[in-house]
Amino acid sequence: MLPFKYPVPQSDPPRSPRETLPTMYDLPSEDPEEPSLPDEFHDLQPQLLTLAFRPPNYQASEIFSSTDINLYYDVQHTLWHKRPDWFGVVGVPRLYNRSELRMSYVTWQEGVNPFVIV
Repeated sequence: MLPFKYPVPQSDPPRSPRETLPTMYDLPSEDPEEPSLPDEFHDLQPQLLTLAFRPPNYQASEIFSSTDINLYYDVQHTLWHKRPDWFGVVGVPRLYNRSELRMSYVTWQEGVNPFVIV
């Protein structure tokens, strides 16, 4: 992973945020060394939420839900993140660029905020 230089120098006309802000490849992913205290429901809860999260106006291919990945939410503080137990987003493909699993969810990269966060 190449180090991301922030802020990115602007040009005239200014480049779009999608081109200049860090992406999921530039930001840290989950830390396998981070201690946690999962209980027996830790695996069952997200499975149930994923199965139940089926907004009627969206195809299954337009629904993304995830468990325990970093959620980057503030474009002004690009390293601020939360790691919710589960969250669901509508209006984005399940796979990033319709081909890759996401390593994290970066709201400014995706252009859509989560609909539900647990």
